[in-house]
This record gives sequence, structure tokens and C-alpha cells, in this order.
Amino acid sequence: MHQIAVCKPAIYRRRRRRRRSPTRVTDALQRSQKAIKMDQDADPQLRIGFIGAGNMAFGIAKGMLSGNVLPINIKVSAPSSTNQGRFQELGISVTHSNNEVVSGSDVVFVAVKPHLVPLVLSEVSPHVQQKQIIVSVAAGVTLAVLEELLPENSIVIRLMPNLPCVVQEGALLFARGANAKQEDGAVLRSLLRCCGLVVEGPEAWIDIHTGMSGSGVAFVYLFAEALAEGAVKMGMPSALAHSIASQTVLGAGRLLRDSGKHPAQLRSDVCTPGGTTIYGLHTLEQGGVRASVMSAVESATEKARELGRK
Repeated sequence: MHQIAVCKPAIYRRRRRRRRSPTRVTDALQRSQKAIKMDQDADPQLRIGFIGAGNMAFGIAKGMLSGNVLPINIKVSAPSSTNQGRFQELGISVTHSNNEVVSGSDVVFVAVKPHLVPLVLSEVSPHVQQKQIIVSVAAGVTLAVLEELLPENSIVIRLMPNLPCVVQEGALLFARGANAKQEDGAVLRSLLRCCGLVVEGPEAWIDIHTGMSGSGVAFVYLFAEALAEGAVKMGMPSALAHSIASQTVLGAGRLLRDSGKHPAQLRSDVCTPGGTTIYGLHTLEQGGVRASVMSAVESATEKARELGRK
């Protein structure tokens, strides 16, 4: 996998070298790294840790539980108890200690805001073991930066999920760091397979995925909201309009995914000469909806890249 050249900020240029404690990894992780295939479930004995209790951590954890990952093998840390209750309702252990999570996990998801990543990794680095897999879901924080902040030769993977992981319909893209082998990617894929579509790609795609799919979920919600409001304007009750709008988005998405057809082909299939749809599409084009959506993806992507340069 090609690595992307990154201009590192000055605060990351100095390499941190720490002596590692003797490697202590569960047999479950070692078995998984040797035997797991793309289409197999994760070893249920893998110990999973989350640093951060926000929506992304919750979505991934809930998706994992729909597979064969056991709640007793997941632990979540956060400085506040605000978001911990929903994890406890799933049977997941919570703590306020990041070091406790790292010391007791085979795979650690770093799910904090990008600006907190240096602080968090500086805190937990002395507890990171050589065979642990560290997965960052922080937008814009590059593999190069993550590897600088962690002990030398750490196994690092950068992941960008999206909110529909909560209902096992997410779109997740990951890229492996310099020391992450194919079998490490297979371990991650096996954990996430019940979260939705899981794809590995070059790191250059991660920020694009953030703009298109991570942020794109909100773009779809805005469209669904506008669709419903249009119906309300024309006289439909609000509750019914929103229910039909959500089903319309769901049905269109499933048909797009399952048919394998290009969106333009499906759009054409709906249009009849002189019919209602072509008139509506003409109005959308006059409003610049296509250019606006493309620009929104571009803006969100550039913002993710900007976060990586800070």
C-alpha cells in the first residue's frame, strides 16, 4: 500500500522512542491475525477498547455487537459520564481511565476529537504494546502523525466510519500504516463487517470519504428534510411527509446499491417524457443542486485535510 507523503507540523517532527514493556497479547489476537478471513466473524474473545464515547464510538460498538463480539469484551473510556450510559445499556463496561482501556485491550479505537489526539496518545503511549492494533477514527489526523505520537513500530490503522453504523448500514474506509500487515487489516475488517460496507484503500481516500460519506450523511438528511417540507407546503401532514421522505431515501438507496446501476440510469428510469419527474429535476438543476452537492463534498474534504495540517 502506497503511503502518502505528509508535511508534519513541527510539534510532531521529533521522534518519540520509548522502551516497550514485554509484549503481552492475548492468544485470541494472535489466532485472529493468522486465521481470520475477510468474510469470517471476529474471534469473540478479542478485547476491544474505545477511547472516547461519542457517536462514532457508539455506532461502531453497536455494530460489532450485532456480530459475535461480546459486550463483556468491550470497554469504553471517557472523561465525563455524559455518554457512558448508552454503552452500559448495551452491557459494555465503562471507565474514566484511558490507560485502563489500553492495558486491557487487543484492539484500541481512538475516537476523540482531532485536537485531542496528541494529548490522548501522549498519555497512553507507555501502555501500548507491540502487537496491539491502534485504530484512529479522528478526522484529518494522518497515519504519519499517529505513528510519530505512538511508540516506534506501533501497528496503526486509520479508519473513517459514518453514523449509520448504528443500524449496521455504515460505509467505512480504512488505510493501514507502515507496520500494519494485511492480517491486521483482516482483524479490523472482521470486527466491522456487521457495521456495513467495509473497504480498504490508500490514505489519500480517507479525507475524501470523510467529505462524501462521513459528512454526506448530513447532506442526505438535509435533502430528506427539504423533501418533506416541500410536501408539507403542498398540503400533506408533517408527520406523514417525514415518514414518506425517510422511506423514499431508504428505498432509493437500497435500489441504487442492490441494482448495480449508475445513478443516472436509475434517474432516467423514473423519468417519462413530459412527466412530473423531469419537471422537478429541471427545477433542481436550475437551483444548482448538483454543483452545490459537489461543492459540499469538496468543502468537507478540504476541512478534513486542514484538520490534518494543524
